[in-house]
Amino acid sequence: MTPETALKLGRALACVLRESAGRRPRALIGKDTRLSGYMLETAVAAGLCSSGVDVRLVGPLPTPGIAFLTASMRCDAGVVISASHNGFEDNGIKFFGRDGFKLDDTVEARIEGLVNDGAALSATRVAPAEIGKAFRVDDAVGRYLVFLKSCVGRKVSFDGLKVVVDCANGAAYRVAPELLTELGAEVVSLGVDPNGTNINLGCGALCPHTVRQALLDHRADVGVALDGDGDRVLLVDGRGDFFDGDDVMATLGRRMARQGTLRGNTVVATVMSNFGLETALAEAGVRLVRTEVGDPAVSRAMRQGSYNLGGEQSGHLIFLDHATTGDGLLTALLMIAAMVESGRSLGELRALRRTPQVLHSVAVRERLPLGQFPDLAQLIQHAEQQLGARGRVLVRYSGTEMVARVMVEGEDVSTIEALAQEIAQSVDRNVGLRRAL
Repeated sequence: MTPETALKLGRALACVLRESAGRRPRALIGKDTRLSGYMLETAVAAGLCSSGVDVRLVGPLPTPGIAFLTASMRCDAGVVISASHNGFEDNGIKFFGRDGFKLDDTVEARIEGLVNDGAALSATRVAPAEIGKAFRVDDAVGRYLVFLKSCVGRKVSFDGLKVVVDCANGAAYRVAPELLTELGAEVVSLGVDPNGTNINLGCGALCPHTVRQALLDHRADVGVALDGDGDRVLLVDGRGDFFDGDDVMATLGRRMARQGTLRGNTVVATVMSNFGLETALAEAGVRLVRTEVGDPAVSRAMRQGSYNLGGEQSGHLIFLDHATTGDGLLTALLMIAAMVESGRSLGELRALRRTPQVLHSVAVRERLPLGQFPDLAQLIQHAEQQLGARGRVLVRYSGTEMVARVMVEGEDVSTIEALAQEIAQSVDRNVGLRRAL
């Protein structure tokens, strides 16, 4: 991700917007706190302005906040500059449409095609009098705060609760402590001193033991660990036990079903979600629909089926009654609100009995089709036969890293660990980084 690429992406997006807007388009740009964000923000804005698009700059703000503001401010597109949970060395760009949802695959393909078409990009330049303007939005955090508080209602108060929140030195470093404080909680803040290079470094959702230790030290009621761009969260109850996305979906899915607010009596999750989630929901008469890995797949299935709760085990949860994309702060608010309204602790609300699950990651040099290796296919088939209906095997490539994931689930820990190791070793022999080198 270079300034040159960011500039091209801005111009390509502008071209697409000018084709459909029917007027002078407006785009909103936000980012997380990593060092390269300043450079890339300027480059994307220059690309957009050079092609006749006005730009609104909101600075560091969680990804879901940018999605919300894109729709709220009637912009034609939203641009997020972030590499989410990755280290500061990485960065990326994602786009939202005017409705606050991520762009569909066909529009993204059109943008990618333009980036690689120098002649088409040159044609997007406008006359000097038509160059776009860039404005700084000074009240972006305040707008997002008002939205989040509206999701739990005026009657809900966190008075008497002590909450530890770890913002991962990322995009939520301002909004998260302020939000929880305004709702009445006593807040202990971690990861709120970004310097451009410490995002996700030993803190946040990637390192939840940091917030866990602080929770125990401060005898807090709940811990909240966000990732660098604030779209996912892991929670910690008062005893120091973790709540991931599966726990949240089990707890709130059953709660919403009881309240009659779970549309279609269905929750959407990916193939990575624990089998215990399926069991917990089934006990309450709730159906689980599984998708491929990735929040776009979850969101797509939710919209197609008109469902309102879905997410990933990683803590990326989508509540379509409130938001268009995963929102770590919104998830934390809804879980804490459930605590307040029920008069029970987070631990007492737990609804998931987890099936043992083993996950191995194998570094790879390239993503060759895994189905082309007979020895790997035989190992997977053998594992599936051994586990039967009480277990699962999943082998796939990561969408964000050059690794292959091997997940095995079953009742006996020693059995699934042995099976996972065998399969991971086969993956390593066939496509592993060490083999390629």
